[in-house]
Amino acid sequence: MMLTDVWFYAIAGPAAMFAGISKGGFGSGAAFAAASILALVVEPGLALGVMLPLLMLIDVATLGPYWKKWDTRGAVLLIAGGIPGVALGAWLYAVVDADVFRVLIGAISIAFVAWQLLKSANAAQQQGRGAQRILPDWIGALAGLVAGFTSFVSHAGGPPAAVYLLSKNLTKTQYQASTVLIFWVINILKFVPYAYLGMFTWETARANLVLAPFALAGAWAGVKLHRIVPERLFFGLTYVLLLATGTKLIWDGLT
Repeated sequence: MMLTDVWFYAIAGPAAMFAGISKGGFGSGAAFAAASILALVVEPGLALGVMLPLLMLIDVATLGPYWKKWDTRGAVLLIAGGIPGVALGAWLYAVVDADVFRVLIGAISIAFVAWQLLKSANAAQQQGRGAQRILPDWIGALAGLVAGFTSFVSHAGGPPAAVYLLSKNLTKTQYQASTVLIFWVINILKFVPYAYLGMFTWETARANLVLAPFALAGAWAGVKLHRIVPERLFFGLTYVLLLATGTKLIWDGLT
């Protein structure tokens, strides 16, 4: 499928809106599902190249509502760790073929679902035991490295960052604001190697112009939904999407 096909935009439009809703604060961490969906219909590198400018646009749109509400120390640690993680991802992209990235994106998609379900089970067990122990700084830097790498190869840096941030017992808004800041910076860091590796083209630029309104509409909706709506239904739909797309991507990559 080409980026000029009507069917591409029929898939990419809702995917971009989905990413905006998630990065806007509703279902945080699931925005990368948009790249997983696009990787089903175009080459993974092309899917990642289409999504990065849209994610950066969403970052700018959501910085305002969450400005200075983040945990500064945790964000700085994760960003510092993310720098070598981005470099590692760029190196891997340069030396492997598209099928390896299909398998990686698929595996990360399924791992995200498993992680979320495990997190929910642990949260239920922790009720009544008091606040959990804050993880040390070196864990924050290591989580940042993993987040930088997974963000580069699939735009899925949320779960590694969340492992550290959730240990700090932040409020819902502090947590969301921290992730907005962290991935705003990490996405800027990714832009140069993405360009150098040829992941941006005139075709992806035209696609970005068409998809930008979808992404911005999703970001606006995500900020509103963050304040008023429970996330259980959104995550339920996300899990089904990620399990289906992840399994298909792994199958395609291996066969």
